[in-house]
Amino acid sequence: MARPTPTTAKSARRKARKLKGRIAAKRKKEFLFRGKTIVELQEMDLDEFTELLPARAKRSVLRGMVQKNERFFRHLKKDDRVIKTHAREIIILPNMVGKKISVYDGRKFVELTITVEMLGHTLGEFALTRSSAKHTGVGVGATRSSKYMPLK
Repeated sequence: MARPTPTTAKSARRKARKLKGRIAAKRKKEFLFRGKTIVELQEMDLDEFTELLPARAKRSVLRGMVQKNERFFRHLKKDDRVIKTHAREIIILPNMVGKKISVYDGRKFVELTITVEMLGHTLGEFALTRSSAKHTGVGVGATRSSKYMPLK
């Protein structure tokens, strides 16, 4: 008959740590942008939100929008459909969260669903223009010696 092991302080701490880890995994942390929730950010006007942006994005927003950006935001307000755009320099604002936008990467349109983590970034950061090269093995004619390989 096996005797139960006595509970030591060390094993009690270990059990508490395990339990704490399981509880933390279940609870999802709410996203904050510079200490503000998404609801607070959406209630702010553009000038207040601009103060929370990094310097480069703040300067872009303060300088004002060009005509194509104004047209983009008009379409964003009235449509729930996917909006296609070539304007990769547009700063992501709180009123864009949850919308679907297709951004041109130079070859095709990349569809994005705007999330709260994207706030303050530009659309172009999420539609990559370059892809990594995928190299395969050596082919026939790639080197001088492969010229003499019998073809199957």
